[in-house]
Formats: sequence, C-alpha cells, structure tokens
Amino acid sequence: MTLALHPAELAPVVAEQPHPLLFATVSGAHLYGFPSRDSDVDLRGVHLLPVEELVGLREPEETRSLMWVRDGVEMDLVTHDLRKFVRLMLGRNGYVLEQLLSPLVAHTSEAHRELVALAPGVVTTHHAHHYRGFAGTQWRLFEKTGELKPLLYTYRALLTGIHLMRSGEVVADLPTLLGEVAAPARLPELIEAKTQAEHAPAGVDGEAVRAEVEALHRALDEAQAQSSLADAPTAAHDALHDFVVRTRLTRSMR
Repeated sequence: MTLALHPAELAPVVAEQPHPLLFATVSGAHLYGFPSRDSDVDLRGVHLLPVEELVGLREPEETRSLMWVRDGVEMDLVTHDLRKFVRLMLGRNGYVLEQLLSPLVAHTSEAHRELVALAPGVVTTHHAHHYRGFAGTQWRLFEKTGELKPLLYTYRALLTGIHLMRSGEVVADLPTLLGEVAAPARLPELIEAKTQAEHAPAGVDGEAVRAEVEALHRALDEAQAQSSLADAPTAAHDALHDFVVRTRLTRSMR
C-alpha cells in the first residue's frame, strides 16, 4: 500500500509547532510494509527547543504529541527534542533509528540529513536486545488476541534484527526483508491479508507459527553472536554531542 503523503500536506502542521522540526517521517505499519486500508498514520520526528528552555528552572517539554484526522484517517505526530532523541539513539533504541532512517519522509532539513549520516556509528550488537524484546511483546499480544497484526509485528521485528546484525543496515520494511533474510513461506500471504483489515484474525496454526518464531529467535541469537558490529557506540558519542550543541546554538542565534 502506497502512502499518499506529500511534504506539502504536512506544511501547515509544521508551521503550527511552537518549536522548529528538524524532521518528520512515517513510522508504524506503513514503514513496516503492511498497512491496512484503515491504518492510522504515525508521524515521528525531532523538534528543537531554544537554549533558554534547557538552562532554566522549568522542566523542558522534551516530547510533544499532536493528533488530527485527515480524510477520515487518524494521524498523529510525536516528536522529541533533539537532545532526548540523540540520547535514545545512544541507548540501543531501534525505534528511533527506524524513525530517523525511514524512507517515508514528510519533512526534512540539513540537520536531518547530517543526523542520518551519523546514525551508523550508534548501531551495536546490543540492538538485538531491542528487537528480541519487541518481538516477545508482540508474540504475547498475538497469543492473547489471535490477531494478524501482532503476529506480523513479531516476524518483522525478528527479521529486522537478524538483518541488522548481519549487515549493519536498518531495514524495517517486511516485504524488502523477505528478499534479504530466509523467512517463513507464509509471510507474503499474511501481508496481503493484513491490507484488508487492521484487526483481522491471523487464521494460522498456532504451533506452526510458534516453531517459526522460535527458529527466528535462534537465528537472531546466532546473528548477534557472529556480528561484526561494535559492542558500544563510543566512536559516535563525541560526534553526536558536537552535532547537538552546534545545531542548538546555530538555530538559537537566528
């Protein structure tokens, strides 16, 4: 399903924000490659607080959220201040890397492009823990509900983690991953079924998919053990610190 979201459509929302946005991209099911006809649109990004909001006594508003409806589709925009976002990047957080590197870009800037260039320096073997944990949460939700969505989220998380450990590349799109990582044969059919309804039942053999998921967990463990990725993002820390300081001060002087 193609997301018909042109940057110009977000311009009024960007203009209304109290602080400038460095970027906003599409996350969630659209990024993962299996949105439904009735899927919400999840926009994620970074805003930039002025220096005075960070050096005074008041607690800064580091995370902002906004929801609205466009053509009957619910949309939400969640952004973090740049410092918080970069700290999350350094904390082995796969979500923020996927948001930063999402090819579905609704708003961008030179700072966004510079941050994308710095992203490879924060990827470590420990990002496997993020994808292992996310897959576990979604699998428990699938066991509770029997819905297709959490089952696909489980497969997607494990395949993204395996590919990341092997290549150092963040790929969140499940159809793309099918060509990169050995995956269960049922996935194209499940992806097609998911496009019809957001909360459709999975309609699968529970024991069969459990075996597939367990096999993918083992593959992720093996990929992590054999990965050539670093154990810590030490080389990226100083560059990201300099980037945050320079970006903040440059914008504040305008």
